[in-house]
Amino acid sequence: MLPLKEKDKPVVQKLLSAGCCARCVLRFCCVSVQAAYRKPHQETLKELQAFIGNTENGKSQDSVAADSTEENNKSHDATVPEPADEPADDPPSKRAKLELSGTEAPSEEDAAEEKLTEEPSVCVVCLGILQELCGTTQAVKIAEKVKAEKYEFETLVLSVSLPAQLCVREHSCWLHVKKELREKSMAVDKDDVVQVKEAFKWVLQGLVAKEIGGVAVVARSLFEISVGFTHKETDADCHFLATTCADCFRPTKNKQSVFTRMAVVKALEKISDTKFLTHYACPPAKPTSSCSSQDVQCLHQCVFVAGRYNKYSRSLPQTPWVIDGERRMESSVEELIAESVLSSFRSEGFNFSSSGREDVDVRTLGTGRPFAMELLNPHRSNLSRAEMKLLQETINNSSDKIKVRDLQIVSREAMGKMKEGEEDKTKSYTALIWTLKPIQSEDIAFMDDIKDLTLDQKTPLRVLHRRALAVRPRVVHSMKTRFLDSHHFYLEMKTQAGTYIKEFVHGDFGRTKPNLCELLKTDTDILELDVESVDVDWPPSIPE
Repeated sequence: MLPLKEKDKPVVQKLLSAGCCARCVLRFCCVSVQAAYRKPHQETLKELQAFIGNTENGKSQDSVAADSTEENNKSHDATVPEPADEPADDPPSKRAKLELSGTEAPSEEDAAEEKLTEEPSVCVVCLGILQELCGTTQAVKIAEKVKAEKYEFETLVLSVSLPAQLCVREHSCWLHVKKELREKSMAVDKDDVVQVKEAFKWVLQGLVAKEIGGVAVVARSLFEISVGFTHKETDADCHFLATTCADCFRPTKNKQSVFTRMAVVKALEKISDTKFLTHYACPPAKPTSSCSSQDVQCLHQCVFVAGRYNKYSRSLPQTPWVIDGERRMESSVEELIAESVLSSFRSEGFNFSSSGREDVDVRTLGTGRPFAMELLNPHRSNLSRAEMKLLQETINNSSDKIKVRDLQIVSREAMGKMKEGEEDKTKSYTALIWTLKPIQSEDIAFMDDIKDLTLDQKTPLRVLHRRALAVRPRVVHSMKTRFLDSHHFYLEMKTQAGTYIKEFVHGDFGRTKPNLCELLKTDTDILELDVESVDVDWPPSIPE
């Protein structure tokens, strides 16, 4: 039994006569009972026809009674004798009556009733989306796509992309029944009409869940199935809005058409009813075909993996090294880590980030450098702690150039902690220094007493191609020297994050001041550099 009332009958009659499908009729009658939409649409159509048929039958019975009374009156008149001087006309024969009835034009009500009992055609509003396109066939198609992609998920959300012209057709149909609603004193606004998207989901969600195997279809989920529709036949429905509401349609780089759903909705809110009706049919013209269903798209929200890495090679860049389109170095830190991670999560891609970066010839020792990976569209999202430990071992066994530790899945929000207050953090280094002038241990001992030395570092020449020109103040918190020979010593430093160590040593043609050349009053250069620690307390340490 459909949740409709007596006052809905004229609206139902008008919508069915206009060519609306059964589910669109329910939408315009503001039926929000989901079960009503889940019935087969042909069954719902029969119920609607029966619902308005009660009124039609009442009218027909009244017509029969009126015809019977009129016939009786005629029969009574026929018994009154005519004057003798006027010969009576011959009574009409039954044959003549039959011929007359066969040539009579059908009444308006009969025409409407005949129209409703015709074979259901493509809906003038939803263009078939709420008819055959949201049935079992569509659910099976979606389920096959999901199974073929081999996603692992606990819940899913169903999204649908509709042609923008549906908004125009819905507006036209709304104007078609608006007067009827007002006359019946029905306090209904256009916003009360159930959206096509909602009705589509109400019908399809349960069918998809059943086909996939009982997975819950919810409003919010990490896994999304997208279904899209197009309808070339009616693409031009929106075009008149470009002239009547030109300011609503702005060309954009990423959009193939200016007639986006948002732009069309904005234009329909702006245009007056009168102007709309001068440009567009009301009710909408009947289409000859249904919408075309586009490929089903599956997308899992990103998974974030974090850890810390050590780099032991002096010929390994952190990220792929490409100069003038040519690849330098055969691998990189991120690639050595990503290969196993992508395989385990069956991810389609990744974004790599870290707490700072070291040069290709710099090692990262100690507890390592924090890093994080954003995994794009992973087909697996939940790895157990044991699986993550096994993944870490796989990475570490794959190369002797790097090692990772504390590998774990983290939230998107936790990612921010890696960059939080990055320049306020400290980092420790050990550098092997060469001096032009011969030195003794006492010549460098004074540097052990220098604390919180502020440097003014102009953007180094070697990174000027990728960093803006600026003078950045940086602090060397402490230094400790270890004498090797007359031209070499080790310099241990604790500095503010972001300090360019190499430039502090050789001065970068005076772009860093003060520098080690000035402090020792001789030319100096850096032969080797190691990162000993990155003092960022993230991600959380995992006990071995």
